[in-house]
Amino acid sequence: RAMEIPRKIFAAARNTEEAGSLTIVATALIETGSRMDELIFQEFKGTGNMEMVLDRKISDQRIYPAIDIFLSGTRREELLLQPWELEKINLIRRGLAGHKPEEAIQRLLMFVKKFPTNTEMLKGIPG
Repeated sequence: RAMEIPRKIFAAARNTEEAGSLTIVATALIETGSRMDELIFQEFKGTGNMEMVLDRKISDQRIYPAIDIFLSGTRREELLLQPWELEKINLIRRGLAGHKPEEAIQRLLMFVKKFPTNTEMLKGIPG
């Protein structure tokens, strides 16, 4: 019963067809040792279309944003991006795949800072 109201709120984001959009930002603290926390997290994990995972090891090294780019992502990104953009993003992902999460985010940040826009960055990638 306690989950009914949050479920309705999250479902509202899917019921805005022809009516604009609704963005809901939610956070969850996991690995607390609490079975209830884990159940709540699992209940809502599948309702979102984007998941950003923050990493304490990255934050401890004072690297910000402390995002684990391997565990983070957007579902159905092919609906949001042009095919050429998705192709270039996948090239970036493959290039970072062999690195530890903290190395990967540092490399990505250094690369992104070289360009004024994301489009220019993607167009600058050969292939």
